[in-house]
Amino acid sequence: MNQTPPVARATIIYESMFGSTRAVADAIADGLRSAATVTVIPVKDAPESFPDVDLVVVGAPTHVHGLSRPATRTEAGAWADDPARHLTLEPDAEGIGVREWLDSCGDAPARFAAFDTRADMTELFSGSAAHSIEKRLQKLGSRRFVERQSFLVDKDSVLEPGQLELARDWGRTLATELQAPALR
Repeated sequence: MNQTPPVARATIIYESMFGSTRAVADAIADGLRSAATVTVIPVKDAPESFPDVDLVVVGAPTHVHGLSRPATRTEAGAWADDPARHLTLEPDAEGIGVREWLDSCGDAPARFAAFDTRADMTELFSGSAAHSIEKRLQKLGSRRFVERQSFLVDKDSVLEPGQLELARDWGRTLATELQAPALR
């Protein structure tokens, strides 16, 4: 049977310290691919301006109630140096973060979706990088495509069971919304 390729285009840009946010970004892409050609880019490789696509999805780990800063990325590097923590730092994790990238991009995409990884506790106590992403993109004039989504990690920054399937499901939700004929 001859299938037509997806017409929509989406880009997922993520920041990851220990691999959990990267794994979530990849799972979201898996769910989204039924409706869009998807490109997944670590923030260190992100273009200087927002990509010209139908949907930009931005994700980051939650640090100190919001987006990471250079100091919190350095602290994550110190955690990785502690053999008792059993953490491996992602390549270039201590480089540019989503906060700095968003501040430098200029014109915002027409619509976006935001996600984060955060501690498995109420958002009131953990904060949310996705909330910070939303605020920054809305301030630039972009429209939220769907409600932001958090994916939970344990005290060792490891994804809780079921979170990758939740990410795939959220990606499928994005795909369904991209295919909806409603005016967006």
